Amino acid sequence: MKNFKEKADLIWKVADLLRGDYKQSDYGKVILPMTVLRRLDCVLEPTKQKVLDYLPRVESLKESAKDLALNKIAGFNFHNRSQYNFDKLIADPNNVAGNLRNYINGFSGSAREIIEYFNFDDQIDRMDDPKTDILFRVVKAFQEIDLTDMDSMEMGYTFEELIRKFAEQSNETAGEHFTPREVIRLMVNVLFIEDKEILTQEGIVRTLYDPACGTGGMLSVGEQYIKELNPKADLKVFGQEINPESYAICKSDMLIKGQNPSNIKFGNTFTVDGLEDEKFDYMLSNPPFGVDWKKAEKIIKDEADSKGMSGRFGAGLPRINDGSLLFLQHMISKMKPGATRIGIVFNGSPLFTGAADSGESNIRKWIIENDWLEAVIALPDQLFYNTGISTYIWIVTNNKSAERKGKVQLINASGAKDEELTKEGRLEFNRFWQKMDRSLGNKRKKIAENGNEKGIGFITQLYGNFEENEFCKILPNDFFGYWRITVEQPLIENGKIVKSKGKPKPDTSLRDYENIPFLKKDATGKLVSQTIEEYFEEEVKPHLPEAWIDETKTKVGYEINFTKYFYEFKPLRSLAEIKADILALEEKTLEMERQILD
Repeated sequence: MKNFKEKADLIWKVADLLRGDYKQSDYGKVILPMTVLRRLDCVLEPTKQKVLDYLPRVESLKESAKDLALNKIAGFNFHNRSQYNFDKLIADPNNVAGNLRNYINGFSGSAREIIEYFNFDDQIDRMDDPKTDILFRVVKAFQEIDLTDMDSMEMGYTFEELIRKFAEQSNETAGEHFTPREVIRLMVNVLFIEDKEILTQEGIVRTLYDPACGTGGMLSVGEQYIKELNPKADLKVFGQEINPESYAICKSDMLIKGQNPSNIKFGNTFTVDGLEDEKFDYMLSNPPFGVDWKKAEKIIKDEADSKGMSGRFGAGLPRINDGSLLFLQHMISKMKPGATRIGIVFNGSPLFTGAADSGESNIRKWIIENDWLEAVIALPDQLFYNTGISTYIWIVTNNKSAERKGKVQLINASGAKDEELTKEGRLEFNRFWQKMDRSLGNKRKKIAENGNEKGIGFITQLYGNFEENEFCKILPNDFFGYWRITVEQPLIENGKIVKSKGKPKPDTSLRDYENIPFLKKDATGKLVSQTIEEYFEEEVKPHLPEAWIDETKTKVGYEINFTKYFYEFKPLRSLAEIKADILALEEKTLEMERQILD
């Protein structure tokens, strides 16, 4: 990925030309659309003259027919019929603004729409100042940057690096977590591994969707994987994005790769589902972590109330400051009957946030009781550009294999249990991650992409083997369920139990709650079902003989306490070991003092 870093740095330096005339927070309004224009220019350059030569032959055709003909000559789903390119723009320094507009208007409709989402015309006006000559200098700087040698993945990384830097400049980092390509690659591996036989069939056609597609990273890696597996397969990609710059970049990438750019929709997925009637074979997403949904609250609640389970949000609504599980519900609504697999990245919150009968718990209950949750993979921390928190991949499907039915696979790929130290004692790498030579924002670790002994290959094997070991647990669905009971004790006054309507009156100050798991371990360590009554008689009654359960308040909850399941008790070191270490340290310190004094 050295190439992408060099290009991103070159483009970033162009922003220096805007210093003094633009606020740092506004640099992206110029640099991002110019990067897209230069990328399109470089891609079209080999066939540009052929398009211009062919233009007179189609001038009399309707616009749609003209576009089809010129696209074919260009070799892409778009073309540019303007006489200008970046070389010709800088050849006429006195008329850059008018010529640049002519160049932009020369693009076919799908490409021209992309530039419109940047509102770039306003920036052309702003930079077109003969005193500063900014517009010419910016165009010339981009003309000197060659983007022809960039593949789709490198270009995607370049855009994401630029957006990350501009977001930092304007303090707009909350909720923006671009997904590292190695994380997407892992998700794609796990998502497609169960269907490898189907996907290698000649002429197979499948669909992939991302409801928060950003610049299109998930879609690009998914398409790349399928093409590597089967060059004759056809993966049609779809997405929706709320950020206009990211949307425009994603559409430009789809154009260049020959995908249908109209499959990418603009807007808030929650309020306006741009692909309302579509169902998909595969879905991948990394929705913003911990993003609030207050702006969409009325529409979401109205849909939940009016449509219930026939809509997208009938299972429950999470708290207003974290809409992660709304994305997953939306994706589940787009599953084809018995034929869809979903991969989604979450932080830890959706695993356990929310007590029994809360929105989050009810959503987990709905997913697990329908036997849709196939696996959860805990990833290392410090993988993402704008956050160092730990993250988890959820695999959700309505098409589990026979051996997976009724079970959830948990994989601990955080690396915390598999440490390998350097001679200096610093943790540099382990079986799951390795330290990066140079950090990218908060991204200080990466998952190795080659080989089967470490990184992506090893995690994919853990998933595919479906066998329990130190990194993998396989648990029945009921393991995650529990009853939350309300335990009451009688109110006692003057040494007597106070009664109401012949029954003991509860003392609210003594009221307590118990979470009773659906399953418990028997004497052999095997998981078996238990009842509320059994638990109460064994665990509560011996200590509170007068207590009873208020059954009207019993609730059902579901949670996935990932850390607890993989926790291993480590005995404390003995006092003798600690004392020996302290004495050794003191001796080492004295020796250093003697060397200095001597």
